[in-house]
Amino acid sequence: MPSQAALLTAGFAAWIMAIPPALNAQQDSAKVPHRVPKVFSQVRVDGVLDEDLWQQALVMELDYEVRPGENIPPPVRTEVLLAYTDSHLLAAFRAYDPDPSAIRATITDRDAMYGDDWVALVLDTFNDERRTFDFFCNPLGVQGDEIESPQGGGAWDAIWDSDGRITPEGYEVEMAIPFSSMRFQRSEGDQIWGFDAVRSYPRAVRHHIGLFPRDRNNNCYMCQSEKLIGFAGATPGRNVELDPTVYGVVTQERDGFPSGQFAVRDKDFEPGITARWGLTPSLTLNATANPDFSNIEADVAQLDINTQFALYYPERRPFFLEGASFFNTRFRAVHTRQLADPIWGTKLTGKEGGNAIGFFTVHDEITNLLFPGSQGSSVTSLAQKNVGSVLRYRRDIGRASNIGVLVTDREANDYANRVAGVDGIWKFSAKDQVRFQALGSWTRYPDSVSSDFGQPGGGFLGGAYRFDYLHNTRSHDWYLEYRQVDRDFRADLGFMPQADYRVAEVGWGHTWNNDPDNWWNMLNFGSSVRQMWDLDGTTLQRAYSFWFNYAGLTQTFFNLGGTYGEQTHNGVVFTNRNVGFDFGIRPSGSLFFVLDGFLGERIDYANTRAGRGLRLEPYAELKLGRHLVLNLSHAFERLSVDEGRLYTANISQLRAVYCFSKRIFMRTILQYVHYDRNADVYTFEIDPVSKSLFSQLLFSYKINPQTVLFVGYSDNHTGDHEIGLTQRDRTVFVKIGYAWVL
Repeated sequence: MPSQAALLTAGFAAWIMAIPPALNAQQDSAKVPHRVPKVFSQVRVDGVLDEDLWQQALVMELDYEVRPGENIPPPVRTEVLLAYTDSHLLAAFRAYDPDPSAIRATITDRDAMYGDDWVALVLDTFNDERRTFDFFCNPLGVQGDEIESPQGGGAWDAIWDSDGRITPEGYEVEMAIPFSSMRFQRSEGDQIWGFDAVRSYPRAVRHHIGLFPRDRNNNCYMCQSEKLIGFAGATPGRNVELDPTVYGVVTQERDGFPSGQFAVRDKDFEPGITARWGLTPSLTLNATANPDFSNIEADVAQLDINTQFALYYPERRPFFLEGASFFNTRFRAVHTRQLADPIWGTKLTGKEGGNAIGFFTVHDEITNLLFPGSQGSSVTSLAQKNVGSVLRYRRDIGRASNIGVLVTDREANDYANRVAGVDGIWKFSAKDQVRFQALGSWTRYPDSVSSDFGQPGGGFLGGAYRFDYLHNTRSHDWYLEYRQVDRDFRADLGFMPQADYRVAEVGWGHTWNNDPDNWWNMLNFGSSVRQMWDLDGTTLQRAYSFWFNYAGLTQTFFNLGGTYGEQTHNGVVFTNRNVGFDFGIRPSGSLFFVLDGFLGERIDYANTRAGRGLRLEPYAELKLGRHLVLNLSHAFERLSVDEGRLYTANISQLRAVYCFSKRIFMRTILQYVHYDRNADVYTFEIDPVSKSLFSQLLFSYKINPQTVLFVGYSDNHTGDHEIGLTQRDRTVFVKIGYAWVL
């Protein structure tokens, strides 16, 4: 049964829907809008611009290179064509190229084509200059999409059609985007949208080409955009989508590791359904019952040795990605990976005039808990169900400012966590802005959890506060930041692994820009001073930092940063002097290489003593033809103390994807982890060796993000200093999903 907080927030969401739309931001704009014509014929999306409707379309030229060049003539010519019907936005690009053989284009899964040439539509459908729907295509029509906002961007899986082809003059792309896949103003007549079209042209450097010149002293991108007028009669139709799924899995595990026989541990066959209903063109209601939240995309392994705080893993599940940007705030007070195994859920997201609303409630099978501290965190899980609910409301103020409210609630049998607060952005010039957030929490843990993990008993209160001042111009920027999180603040539906601290920081930077064909086209240098205390006044960190950034030809970049200061751990003060770097180069369209590194002083947190650390993380991407992509990454870390080497840690991952077409691919992942510890140097007993191997083979047939067939196999091997790598478990899974759009 939904909690009282869930029912109250649902009622508030219904009230928000009744608020009348705010005045359109276009009223303050001096831009003359371009009219997009309405057409009455359909387009066959095949990348061939031979339909008559393209003769009627609005044609706009991308006249400006905006990065790395600053509003200079572009190196290539590009046209974007726009029209619409009652149900679709139609768009096409003619991307001319003096050497079509140099075009970078691979057949990949969607959202995996950003290393190629690409073109994009950037649509501010509410014309509020705050949030955009972005649609990308590479020259072969492979799709990407995302939502961008000042609160942060987010992955997005819309259903739309696209195709492209390489021609003797360059390449052409066609897009047909249903209005049911977007959100836009509720209007009977003409609408005005903000608009940019972008072409990314990667050669010696990656040129970004757009419709309008960009003032780099103005931090509001869409305030400078072109405007479109039209879309009268545009409708999302019934705007109902049903996505039934069937998921089956069989997992076998050794009954007594390492020599036991395999026995079935889990055997499941689960039907489920997710539904989406566009209540209005701008408000969407989602619901799911017995959803498939299987993680088809395996998490990338991270080094979890000698860490202070819990590791962060991004959200990948489609139900939570829908409208995720509505819930972003300066503190990560909402992170849906905390909802581990949902049984059902509902969500409402959208915007009416200047009012943005986000609400969800989820019934979860497991209660994951994160206990933050000033110098470390711990986690546990309770085998009890809970209901988690989040309400987010944001009101636009003026042309670029806003104020918002966030409420979260999670309740189980004898556990509850509630968070409420306000936040906002005040942009009082094109260069200056203030961001703030204040949160309060009330938490009650079961008595056993309080005693086992040293948490307060009964109900307890806490607060979290943040203030940022940002000044950004074309060549100079500086910032002030203050954060405070009380010892007893908890955000159990978010990811805030540190508490009991306050931090103040000030920093500045200067940027030099150069011509794009120069051996350097951007240089940046800056520094900062940072001080952190716990709430008893003990200094946790003093640090002076500097950074240097370089970008040049062959898409080369080099970033160097260093820190000098002190850090306190378990009452001991350690010097902290280190340097980090990352270097990357893309010498051709088929090869990309990156090397990250760290060298310097590092604390041995497990034994509370000084150490010297080295970390190297090379990464390489190799494209073999248009169909095969290999990704190889490695993470190496070594920590030494006065007594000798403490540990060496290695993680290697090979990822190979062969795309037969834009709809079908095979993927293999091999992930090997090996920790080698010098047990004689540890102050407590520890296993000197631990190792594991994860493998996965996946077949994917994907018509759109929801109409899919996945068939896969995965297994895990583990071992230690006495046992070699031995298979511990193995899993076969299949998922069938279908998007039924009404």
